[in-house]
Amino acid sequence: MKIATWNINSIRQRIGNLSSWLDRARPDIVCLQEIKCQDEQFPRSEIEALGYNVAVHGQKTFNGVAILSKLPFDEVTRRLPGDESDEQARYLEAVVSVKGGVLRIASIYLPNGNPLGTEKFPYKLAWMERLKRHAAGLLALEEPLVLAGDYNVIPEPRDARYPELWTGDALFQPESRARFREIAHLGFTDAVRATTDEAGLYSFWDYQAGAWQRNNGIRIDHLMLSPQAADRLLAAGIDKDERAREKPSDHVPVWARLRLETP
Repeated sequence: MKIATWNINSIRQRIGNLSSWLDRARPDIVCLQEIKCQDEQFPRSEIEALGYNVAVHGQKTFNGVAILSKLPFDEVTRRLPGDESDEQARYLEAVVSVKGGVLRIASIYLPNGNPLGTEKFPYKLAWMERLKRHAAGLLALEEPLVLAGDYNVIPEPRDARYPELWTGDALFQPESRARFREIAHLGFTDAVRATTDEAGLYSFWDYQAGAWQRNNGIRIDHLMLSPQAADRLLAAGIDKDERAREKPSDHVPVWARLRLETP
């Protein structure tokens, strides 16, 4: 089974890019972030025509997450628990049946946190704390679990072409990276880093200052695997070429292949 995550940066603007990639890459499940539309505006029919079931948690103009699955959904949960006042659409969780059990997967769009010195950075850290608590509870279920999405965290200096350029950014603050490590240390495995120590692996290139042309990238999109999912990991990768397409997202798909069979 192939599972992918992609910050699509406006689904309605990039439905053509998404459809072409789905046809080429043929993932079984895709977690999308920053769809930037309300549920009723999501291009559901176009994606369903490609053989996918669709779950959406949208928001007007900003944020928004979705899960596309070739398998039917057994459960769908919208919103990250822990703060009923938080109305930002950043978390969507689903369960599908696989041979011998289930797969639980979440599409995550973690807050950016910039600019530092505003309320946005404490919100980011608080959101990560909520995610850690919820993830700990999910691990207790002892299921194959994938927390996939745009974490807006550069875990290590090797995950940036020029790490020194990010020292004043919320994505690379010691507090952000520490929260990410705390989540990982619950028992999660970073799918890409479990398969390679190669440098120069990035999932985001800014639209500004020729970042793509200079390969000034960062790796902020991650698939974090529970022990039961990590035991089934076969391969992982980043579809870098999608950044060179016409009118691309500033992110590219990141994927993992797991040894899970459909019923």
